[in-house]
Amino acid sequence: MNFKDRLYLILAGIFIASLVSCNLVFQKFFTWTPFGIYTFEISVGILPYPITFLVTDLISELYGKKKADHVVIAGLFASVFVMGIILIADAVPSTIWSPINDDIFHKVFGLQGAAVFASMVAYLTAQFIDVRIFHFWKRLTKGKHLWLRNNGSTIVSQLVDTAAVLILLCFAGAIEWNRFLPLLENGFLFKVIVAFLDTPVVYGVIYLLKGKIDIACLLYTSPSPRDGLLSRMPSSA
Repeated sequence: MNFKDRLYLILAGIFIASLVSCNLVFQKFFTWTPFGIYTFEISVGILPYPITFLVTDLISELYGKKKADHVVIAGLFASVFVMGIILIADAVPSTIWSPINDDIFHKVFGLQGAAVFASMVAYLTAQFIDVRIFHFWKRLTKGKHLWLRNNGSTIVSQLVDTAAVLILLCFAGAIEWNRFLPLLENGFLFKVIVAFLDTPVVYGVIYLLKGKIDIACLLYTSPSPRDGLLSRMPSSA
């Protein structure tokens, strides 16, 4: 196996692990005040989430849209598979001597099904919107300025993603409705900041790898996973 294939497997593994982790740990919330400027109140599940976007951007630029599509699909299947295992584990009764009894296990993992469902619906909805905005900027800039179309589409899609997840979790009873607006504000702001910060990371990694692997396409003109999604959507949409 050459370096290019090994790197793809590593990136795919990071993506799948990050996506599954988001759903496993979402019930714990924490506060964070960077530089004493603003206090974030967010779920720990949001921490690995930006990594998924960073990895798909890298795979898209390095390997092309098909490889990126494959990783996204694999991540969704992995989430459903893990959810099934947890639902079965939650259903079987624990022994008397089990260190983790049924009540504790259910309290931690009982909402896993709702979390995965909310995550998948929000993710697909956000991608649907992201595709159109991304290609709007791509046509407007004639394929140039990757940072503009990447961040411009991310800002809107992440607002939709964050709102959709919270709405579904509130309806499922996982989160109280009075926490909706504060969590929406904090989650969206956190994702937007990370989106801006990961743009130079993408450029930096592409630059470092140019001499080591054959990049699928040039940085400014390489197809994105969004290209494949758009081509499969009705023209009237």
